[in-house]
Order: sequence, then structure tokens, then C-alpha cells
Amino acid sequence: MGTPEHTTAGGTAGRGYGLVGALGRACHPGPVLAVTSLAAALAVITRRGPEGCVLAGAAVLTGQLSVGWCNDAFDARRDSAAGRRGKPVADGAVGAGQAWAAAYGALLLCVPLSLLSGVSAGTVHLAAVAAGWAYNLRLKATRWSWAPYALGFGALPAFVTLGLPGRPWPAWWVLCAGALLGVGAHLGDVLPDIRDDLATGVRGWPQRLGPERARLLLPVPLVAASALLALGPAGPPGRREVVALALVLAVAVTGTVLGRRRERLAFATAVVVAAVDVLLLLGGSWTGPA
Repeated sequence: MGTPEHTTAGGTAGRGYGLVGALGRACHPGPVLAVTSLAAALAVITRRGPEGCVLAGAAVLTGQLSVGWCNDAFDARRDSAAGRRGKPVADGAVGAGQAWAAAYGALLLCVPLSLLSGVSAGTVHLAAVAAGWAYNLRLKATRWSWAPYALGFGALPAFVTLGLPGRPWPAWWVLCAGALLGVGAHLGDVLPDIRDDLATGVRGWPQRLGPERARLLLPVPLVAASALLALGPAGPPGRREVVALALVLAVAVTGTVLGRRRERLAFATAVVVAAVDVLLLLGGSWTGPA
């Protein structure tokens, strides 16, 4: 795998707290915190115990950090060409070599931390992290750009439950819902940047769809995930699930209609749907077969 060279400009690169702050911004802190918090919450509700929860959170944190730093280091030249602000490597706040070093360091920590949850759980999580790196280095610019997101989000519940005694798998509908959440996250993450990506030669799946079709498709996997999480458990859905599904449908329709004029509104409503999906996931009982 190649590591593109990037000449840093500015006096903060590599200096004390300036470097720490720049690396903190370069790791994509929002997604890192969101995914790590979700993993920790899943570990808590599946009763992995204090040690198991800490190990699961630490493994996911280091994996997400490695993927985030890899992304900014690899995309530095493209981000600079597109004029994107707030990208520390492209802005010269941190060197590309420093970002690569941080990415590889986090990855080295991620391996033993993942395997401490057991070989099965660790293998699943490391496969998800590998998919994130594959997205950054190759798949981002192909029609398969959605696959790493689907694998990464789908693997998260499995990583948590396979670390339990007996190594149970989550129910199939949880795995599918996680994968659909990942596809929705990919569409939502890329949607604001599609035009810039096309201008710099990135032709992943959302870019091939184009901004309009990507906007219209965005709520579909998220609503499908909601349906699986609400209707997947055995027995009729409870009041909470019915209300959540109705809310998701109303929000999704609103976002699709109003998003024609305000693209960011479509993205905001997708975030609301994803949040409801996460609440359904955290509130369900889904270890073992459905």
C-alpha cells in the first residue's frame, strides 16, 4: 500500500499540543466517538462485564482511530486539490508521515485488544477494521464503496456477542440491520461531498448515483434497518417498536420531500432515522438465533 507524500506548511505540525490537537481533528472524531460509544453500549446491554466492556470499547476505539488517520493521510492531496477546509493533514497542521505513524500505531494496538475478547470476536472485528482500510486505500473510488461500511457496521454486534461465554452470534436480522445502517451511513457521509469527489476523480457508488439519486436513496436502507429491528424479534411488535417505525417513516418522507431544495435537511433527517435505529438496537434482545 502506498503512502502519498505531503509537504506540511505552517508552524504547528509536529509541535507539542499543536500536533496532538491536529491528530485529534484528523481522526474524524465524530464517527470515532459515535461508533466507540455504540460498541460500549452494546457491550453493557449484553452484560459482558466491566472488563469486557472496557476491552470492547478499547478495541473499537483503536480500530476507528487507525481508519480515521489512514483516511486523512491517504486523501491529503485530494482534499487539498478540492479546497476542503478543516482537514489537518491537507491544511499542513500535521504531516502525512505523522498521520500514517499514528494510524499504524493504533492498528498495532487494535490487534491484541481485539483478540483479548476471544479469537472469534477478535477475528470478526479485525476483518471490519481491514475493510475500513480497504475502503480508504482502494474501494472508496469503486462501485463497491458501500461494502466496507456494510461489513463494518454489521460486524459490530457480532464482535460484542462473540466475546460472551459460549460465543453466541446475534440474530440474523440484527446483522442485516447493522449492514443496512452502514450503507445508510456511507450515503449520508458522502452526500455533501459528491460534487467535489467527482471533480477529483472519486467515483464510488454514491458518486456514480449522483447527488439527486443518492439523496433519494439515503433513507431507504435506514428505514429498512428500522423495519428489521422493529419486526425482527419473535412475537408481535410492542408499542415502542410501532411508534419508532411510524416516526422513522414520517421523518424519512419529510426529508425526501424537503431535501430537494435543502440537501442538508435530507442529511439531518437521515441522522434522526439512524438515531432511532440505534435506540431500537440498544433496546432489543438479540443474542442467539431469532
